[in-house]
Amino acid sequence: MTLRLHNTMTRSAEPFAPLAPPHVSVYTCGPTVYNYAHIGNFRTFLFEDMLRRWLEASGYRVFHVMNLTDVDDKTINGALKAEVSLAEHTARFIAAFHEDREYLRILPAHVYPRATEYVAPMIAMVESLLEKGVAYKGDDGSVYFAIAKFPGYGKLSRLDTRELQAGAGGRTSADEYDKADARDFVLWKAARAEDEQVGAAWDAPFGRGRPGWHLECSAMALDLIGKELDAEVLDIHAGGIDLVFPHHEDEIAQSCAHTGRDEFARVWMHGEFLTMSGTKMSKRFGNILTARDLREEGVDAGTVRLLFATTHYRAPLDFTDQALDAAREGSRRLGAFGARLAAAGAGGSSPSLDAVAAELDTAFTEAMNDDLNAPRALAALFDAVREGNRLLDAGESPGPSLQAVWSRTTDVLQVLPLASGPRVVTMADARDGLEESGGDSDWAVAWAGRRLAAKHARDWPEADRIRDLLTTAGWEVRDRKDGSAEVVRAAG
Repeated sequence: MTLRLHNTMTRSAEPFAPLAPPHVSVYTCGPTVYNYAHIGNFRTFLFEDMLRRWLEASGYRVFHVMNLTDVDDKTINGALKAEVSLAEHTARFIAAFHEDREYLRILPAHVYPRATEYVAPMIAMVESLLEKGVAYKGDDGSVYFAIAKFPGYGKLSRLDTRELQAGAGGRTSADEYDKADARDFVLWKAARAEDEQVGAAWDAPFGRGRPGWHLECSAMALDLIGKELDAEVLDIHAGGIDLVFPHHEDEIAQSCAHTGRDEFARVWMHGEFLTMSGTKMSKRFGNILTARDLREEGVDAGTVRLLFATTHYRAPLDFTDQALDAAREGSRRLGAFGARLAAAGAGGSSPSLDAVAAELDTAFTEAMNDDLNAPRALAALFDAVREGNRLLDAGESPGPSLQAVWSRTTDVLQVLPLASGPRVVTMADARDGLEESGGDSDWAVAWAGRRLAAKHARDWPEADRIRDLLTTAGWEVRDRKDGSAEVVRAAG
């Protein structure tokens, strides 16, 4: 049962073969921290989290790098609009990203390099490309990569450069652009007054300015895997499907031209879009739903992760309230079975339940090794629940085998509801800024505190409204004689 992963470069699923097993280097393109990341972004981050969890469950030692883009067109424009420095503007959204990541149970990367902290390696890379003759300084003072000097340009996105329409001067200084507009891309942007205003300009031998978006990932990835693994080629590079061109195509060109290697990453993996009513989720279309929106509504992370697991990461997924409700019920069912296993203890086991464990282990492993086929893996979990409940109802004992397999499989998918005992609530917990809470249990405590405050003010309609809100989100509030309350996950 060899792990096979779909490689965008070859458009096929291939046996995974890291350069130096059991070590695996994984670079994933992180958020551009100019605003809150929406759940379309997090669909990509969650598929990458599942990839890492499965690699580690399979015995690999993963070195995971996720960059934080804190200097580009969007972050600079955001800082200008907010009338603050670039560092001040991005710090807020970096903190928000980590709060949302923790809420969704995404493992922290081993390193989160910020582009502004790696300007020196970026300058060194531009110097290397200038020396090799694949980059040049434009009449506008910026430095560009000459795609005509790199014969392999376009191989990831299957782009035929002969059919491209070159614009004025054959260059683009924009960080993002359309496939039909591909031309020499910017490596280093000459400083503008706006860049200086927000602190987004650095001195370099080829002129004061700031790095282009594509340069950032290459320089950070090569610097970090060089120090950690003494390597110049990544095992896996992953991101959203929208990054294939131009971002990843440009990364390949500048990285390979710099190192002299034939490849920048052995495997390129890309997750499909999350849509709402069939339209790609984006700030441009104004159909944004953020992770903190879901957290404020009391949606458990297990529900979100189960919803995403029902569709393969390479297939589009349409987000609807009906799909979310179905995922909530599915997560509840899985959680109830997990609680039943835990309550049964680790005593003697029955051959029938051992067979359920073995079948789950095999089916789950085969599914995940088939390019992370989460829908099939999820189906194996529900099959085990159905048969396991039948045997437990008949008085059989699960024993340690089923419990071990259950823990292993659910740890990879993370689709169980949050398990927590009662939390005591007082009016001091009635805090504002619920979107800043650390998880949905904190969200419930904050609302339960508000309910106590409403009761103290004899605002009974508001107290009832909050109780209904918590009940709908799967929480139960129990009033105590001392005037406090307990909030706990509703049973069943």
